[in-house]
Amino acid sequence: MSQPNPQVDQFLIEGCMRCSKGGTPACKVHQWTSILENLRQILLETELVEERKWGVPTYTLNGKNVLMLGVFNESCVLSFLKGILLEDKQGLLEFPGPNSQQAKVFRFTDLEQFHRWEKEIRDFVSQTIQIEKQGKKVEATRKSGTEIPDELAQKFEEHEGLEKAFFALTPGRQRGYLIHFTGAKQAETRLSRIEKCVEKIFQGKGMMD
Repeated sequence: MSQPNPQVDQFLIEGCMRCSKGGTPACKVHQWTSILENLRQILLETELVEERKWGVPTYTLNGKNVLMLGVFNESCVLSFLKGILLEDKQGLLEFPGPNSQQAKVFRFTDLEQFHRWEKEIRDFVSQTIQIEKQGKKVEATRKSGTEIPDELAQKFEEHEGLEKAFFALTPGRQRGYLIHFTGAKQAETRLSRIEKCVEKIFQGKGMMD
């Protein structure tokens, strides 16, 4: 059994606090509280360590990020960072973006989905833990520098208007960002790099501007 992290309690009350709606009734976290609490309970019943990274609940094993909870305007998700390795005969998981290659998410739009698929959700979580224990890795795909990494697709959903702002950039600026983001080997580093560039992207600036 994992111990609840007070920072995740705070997340459920205030949200991620990365936008002006954080800590207010308008925060999108409040739309999905019941689903998030049920998902959290499943994860706390495992050996995963509950942490809070980039403002959101993140679950680790031996220091490695394996699962995350995410909230968007139209849905909330349980994100499996090595989702491509999971056995998913019913096709319940989806890629977070059209160019995603590793991460997969279980997307929820109502609580009934959680109750209907609880057994399968628990199985995905169990598979994830075993995959991490066995040290399995996703085979790296050679990148040309133009693919949208999973982490950026995730940020597009987290930050309203970010996707539109990114594709409004000149092709050269887009490529500069993508090379910078995909140049990091670890998902944690990629997420950190993207988060640091969000404001510049909204301003229409490139990496070197």
